[in-house]
Amino acid sequence: MTSEPRIGPIALPDTRARRVIEQLLDGSGVTLNGDAPQDIRVLHPDFFSRVLHQGTLGLGESYMDGWWECERIDALAYRLLLNGLGEHARSTTERLKYRLQAGFLNLQSRARAYMVGEAHYDLGNDLFERMLDPTMCYSCGYWKSADDLHQAQQAKLGLACRKLDLRPGMRVLDIGCGWGSLAEHAARHHGVEVTGITISREQAALARERCAGLPVEILLQDYRDLGGLYDRIVSIGMFEHVGHRNYPTYFETVRHLMPADGLFLLHTIGSNRSAVTADPWINRYIFPNGVLPSAMDIARSSEDLLLMEDWQNFGPDYDRTLMAWLANFDAHWHEIAHRYNERTR
Repeated sequence: MTSEPRIGPIALPDTRARRVIEQLLDGSGVTLNGDAPQDIRVLHPDFFSRVLHQGTLGLGESYMDGWWECERIDALAYRLLLNGLGEHARSTTERLKYRLQAGFLNLQSRARAYMVGEAHYDLGNDLFERMLDPTMCYSCGYWKSADDLHQAQQAKLGLACRKLDLRPGMRVLDIGCGWGSLAEHAARHHGVEVTGITISREQAALARERCAGLPVEILLQDYRDLGGLYDRIVSIGMFEHVGHRNYPTYFETVRHLMPADGLFLLHTIGSNRSAVTADPWINRYIFPNGVLPSAMDIARSSEDLLLMEDWQNFGPDYDRTLMAWLANFDAHWHEIAHRYNERTR
C-alpha cells in the first residue's frame, strides 16, 4: 500500500461503516470533514471500513497512507480517549490475538528482548537528537518548576538522584539507560560510578560518546544477564518493555543486585488497570511486545522483595513533554527528511 497525494476532503460515502464511525464519534467534539483543528478530514472512501475492521491499527496506518488528515492530532486523540473510544477503537481480532499470545508466550523473553531496540530505538540517533532535549531523556519530564523541555528533563534527573540519595563513590546500575541521560548526570554531578545497560546498539554507541571521560560503563545487555552488587539501582522508562510474565524476575533481579540497605528507583508509564493486552498500533509501530503496568502489578510483583518507601505520580506532565517533542520534531524535520520517507514521519 502506497501513500496517495492529499488533495482535499471527499464527499462522505453513504455506507454502514461511515454511520457506525459517526455514532462512535457522537459527543466527542470530533466532526468528519469539519473545520475545527481536531476534526478528521477524509481523503479516501474506504477509510471508514478500514477503521471499523482494524481499529487503531487501521486508523494509524490509513493516516500513514494519506487516507485522512487532521490539523491537531493531539487534540483529536484527547477527545477520542475522553469520550471512551480507547477500547472501542481496538479491533476484537487484534485484542484476542494479543491476549492469546500473551497468555501462552513470553512476548518479552530473552530471545525477543532486542526486538524493541531494533524496531524503535535503532530508528536513528539523528532523529532522536532533533526531537529530544540536550539530555536525550526519552521519558516524561518533570514540569513543576520548569519553563521548557530542557529544564523539565534536568528537573526529572535531579529528582531521581535526590530520591536515590546518591553519594560520591557509590556504584549505580541504570537498567535501560537509553542514550546515557541519567548515567551522565549522576556521574557528573554526584561523583558516582555508573553501569548502564540497553538493548539498543544505537543507544549504546551514542551513550558511550556522551559519557566519555566519566566513570560510566555502557553495556549492550539484557537485565536478566546482570551480575554484581550495586549501592543504587535506577530504571527510567524501561519497565514498559518488561511484560507481566517477567515482573517477578525483574524485581528478583533488582533485589539480588542490591545490598539490604540499597535503594531502587523505578520510573514508568502506568495504567489505571491491570491488563496483559497492548494497543495494536503501539504494539506494531512504537513498542513491540510492550505493556503498561498498573500500581497493583508493581506492588504485587515486588512484595516480599522490596519495601515501597515512596510513590509519586506526575503523569499529566507527559502531555507537555510530548508536545515539546512534537515541536522539536517539526522544527527540525527538514534537516533529516532526506533520510526518512513521509510515511515514517
